[in-house]
Amino acid sequence: MIDIRQADPGAKDLRPIIQAHLAHSWDATPQTSNHTLDIDALREPGIRFWAIYEAGKPLGCGALKALPDGTAEVKSVHVVAAARGRGLARVIMNHLADLARAEGVSALVLETGANHLSEYDAARKLYETLGYSYCGPIYGYDADPNSAFMRLDLTSSPKR
Repeated sequence: MIDIRQADPGAKDLRPIIQAHLAHSWDATPQTSNHTLDIDALREPGIRFWAIYEAGKPLGCGALKALPDGTAEVKSVHVVAAARGRGLARVIMNHLADLARAEGVSALVLETGANHLSEYDAARKLYETLGYSYCGPIYGYDADPNSAFMRLDLTSSPKR
């Protein structure tokens, strides 16, 4: 049984997931272009964090950062290596979209690695499948050749 619940990213059982997410992004992205949030940043006001569990064991996470333009930024979506290939990232992304839509958020936005960073191919493909479209830099970011920016309009019907 899959369970998604709001959580503390600093919880003992979630720290390894955050550390794996940080390690992946630091290995895959030039440091000048890395926007991954650590545990302290994920605890800042305006950021809400969720974990996905199965049989009480955390398998992944995702967060939403409220932005002043009425959108929310998707942050820190990560699934542990042993649980990949089961569609859990899609489950997390749909959960975040459903929450944001119910709260009246106009769109979800995100920053991920650009096309030449192959480590992000699967993530970009998932986002495209979910209906995200490429856009210019989102709130708080500058144009960066190592970044791809995407947006999902939440006023239309969701793609699953």
